[in-house]
Amino acid sequence: MSKSGSIKDGEKGPYDPVPSTDKGNDEIKLEAKMSLLNGITVIVGSIIGSGIFVSPTGVLKYTGSVNASLLVWTASGIFSTVGAYCYAELGCMIRKSGADYAYIMETFGPFLAFIRLWVECMIVRPCSQAIVALTFSVYVLKPVFPDCAPPDDATRILAACCICILAFINCWDVKWATRVQDIFTYAKLLALFIIIFTGAYQLFTGHTEYFTFDNTKTEVTSIALSFYSGLFAYNGWNYLNFIIEELKDPVKNLPKAIAISCVLVTTVYVFANMAFYTTLSPMEVLGSEAVAVTFANRLFGMFAWTIPVFVALSTFGAVNGILLTSSRLFYAGACEGQMPEILTMIQISRLTPTPAVLCMTLLSMLYLCSSDIFALINYVGFATWLSIGVSVLCLPWLRWSQPNLSRPIKVNLFFPIIYILATLFVTIVPMYASPVETGYGCLMILSSIPVYFIFIAWKNKPKFFQKGVGNKHHKVPAENNTGCWQVETRSGLTASRTDPQSLQR
Repeated sequence: MSKSGSIKDGEKGPYDPVPSTDKGNDEIKLEAKMSLLNGITVIVGSIIGSGIFVSPTGVLKYTGSVNASLLVWTASGIFSTVGAYCYAELGCMIRKSGADYAYIMETFGPFLAFIRLWVECMIVRPCSQAIVALTFSVYVLKPVFPDCAPPDDATRILAACCICILAFINCWDVKWATRVQDIFTYAKLLALFIIIFTGAYQLFTGHTEYFTFDNTKTEVTSIALSFYSGLFAYNGWNYLNFIIEELKDPVKNLPKAIAISCVLVTTVYVFANMAFYTTLSPMEVLGSEAVAVTFANRLFGMFAWTIPVFVALSTFGAVNGILLTSSRLFYAGACEGQMPEILTMIQISRLTPTPAVLCMTLLSMLYLCSSDIFALINYVGFATWLSIGVSVLCLPWLRWSQPNLSRPIKVNLFFPIIYILATLFVTIVPMYASPVETGYGCLMILSSIPVYFIFIAWKNKPKFFQKGVGNKHHKVPAENNTGCWQVETRSGLTASRTDPQSLQR
């Protein structure tokens, strides 16, 4: 099942960039500015955010013992690495921004692709960004409120400020955004290495009393729910695929960036958790809203303030990574005609998808109405892993339906099959164990169906309806033979489009 707009190299799709009328043959498009190092920092910076500092409590809550929780952290890392390995083939085969969305569109067509787009744009990305921004606020405010939880209003306002500042940076320049990502990735790794080395010292001095399997929960439902928190901490391993058009030499750099990042993050996560449990008892971890702060207060004395600062930097960089990659998903969906047309627009002088960045920012603000981080994690977990499982299913399906596609990387089919089976486990079992959260998740996913049929599948809409949801643009003929035209606006934004009649929409 392949849609129009082939993924073969060199073939133009309906929304490919067209030459600018005032720059000769220059194209208005997202530029490939990102190196291998930038790619690694995008993945590491997106993964390491709030999860390692929030999820230890969630994983321990459902596993019951320290050793069992460490096994879940390790298994979650392996699970994510297998998924990333599958995405390496998909990313090198289908080199389009949008990642999961582009893969499902090519494989299963526009209906399932829109459901994936809806889940990611309306639930997963803005909700994840709200979670990380709230964690940033908690760690910034914790030194001010050492003996109690920070006020909800203050936490939400600071989270909103964090998102707005990073939205400005992402609208201004991609280089600024990647530079922020680089700097804050180094800061968060430094914080975690300080924690790990401190934990290593604690281990060598014999602080191993909490490393047991005592009180381990063996129920299947508890194990599945523990993976929700563990996998949330690894969420972000596929984010580089969303901006693959901006990565230099993706066939070479994408798999390298994925491999280096996943191994690094899994090692850091497992050792950081071990460090926490050299000092904190299971009860202390379960009772802490900021595990790293509690750890620092116990061991660092007058320098305890440094850890909240580093954690705040960590989460700040993670918000930037989510915003950087998510805006490209909005852009890719709009280029396929499944999101409002304005989101296809690129700021001419800055070459950034400004409307898409602003849209992502506004949606994230809506999720800040709730400050219950763990409830938000459950909503995100169900929708995320169900959607990613469908994306990985694209790999064996394309092997069967389009065997002649160019595959610079070819994954053994054992890996996607194992990944899909594991995904079924972590999505189906929690339906029984946590029916309320998964029920809300299902309703959010099903809400995409009427939206699709009303706004996309329904072709012959009345004129008044089209005027209400559409945009009026000034068309400027492009200097090519593809029937394309450019949208020009007074704000300095431009979008490359094909004549709507040729798209039969």
